[in-house]
Amino acid sequence: MIMVHDPTQELKFLQDGYGVNRKVIAYNYFVLVGPNDDPAGIEGLRPLDAFRKIKEYGDAGNAIWVSRGDGSGTHAKETRLWTAAGYNSTELSKLSWYWERGAGMTDTLKMADEKDGYTLADLASYLNNMKTGNINMKIVVEASEEFLNVYSVIANNPQHSNLTAANFDASMKYIEYVTSEEGQQLFAEFGIADFGKAMFNPYIKLLNSGSDPDLVQTIQEYAYFDGSECPEAYRYQAGNLYG
Repeated sequence: MIMVHDPTQELKFLQDGYGVNRKVIAYNYFVLVGPNDDPAGIEGLRPLDAFRKIKEYGDAGNAIWVSRGDGSGTHAKETRLWTAAGYNSTELSKLSWYWERGAGMTDTLKMADEKDGYTLADLASYLNNMKTGNINMKIVVEASEEFLNVYSVIANNPQHSNLTAANFDASMKYIEYVTSEEGQQLFAEFGIADFGKAMFNPYIKLLNSGSDPDLVQTIQEYAYFDGSECPEAYRYQAGNLYG
C-alpha cells in the first residue's frame, strides 16, 4: 500500500488499476520558507502574491527559488502554485534564479539554505530540519488554504497482473488501523513532544466531530473525486471502510 499526498496522481493510480480503497486520513499545510533577511520581502503575503514577487525579484537577480524537481507530491503542489500565480514552471526552470534539486525535502531545504533561496516545504520537514540544525531559515508565508496538504492511503490492487504478490490483507489491516480512533489519535499527537504542536491533523476525527464543516468542505473539494474519496469503481473488499 502507499501513503501519498497528491490527489491528481492518486486518481490516475486508481484509474490505471494499481490501487483500491483510497482513504483520506490526515491533513496539514505547506509553508514557504526562505532566508532570515527575506530579500524578496514576501513575509506575510498571500501565497500567490509571494510567488509572483519571488519571480519579480528573481528576474532582477535578487532572489533564488529552489524546487524539489523530483515529481513528488510536494513538487506537484509547487508546480500548481506557480501555475495559479500565472507562470509555467517548465519555462521558469530555464531561468538562472530557478534551481531544481531533483531530490527529497531535506536535500532541497539544505540547498535553499546554502543559496539563501526560497522553497516550498511541508511543515514537519521544515521543523525537523531546523531542530537538527540542517538549516537556518524562517517561515515567510504561513499555512493557508492555498497551502493545504491532504494525505491518503491506498491499497495495492491484488487484481492487477503486476501486483499479485501484494499482501492485500496486511495493507487493509494497516488502513483500518490508521483510520481507527487509535490511529487517528497518533496523528493528533505526533510532534507535540518535540515541537509543541502536532505535525498532522487527523481528518477522520475532524469529519466525525462536525466541528468545522467549512474546513471539511475545503478538504473534500481539494481531495475528493466527484464527491467521493474513493468512487465505487475503485473499491475492492473494502469491508466497513466507507461506513
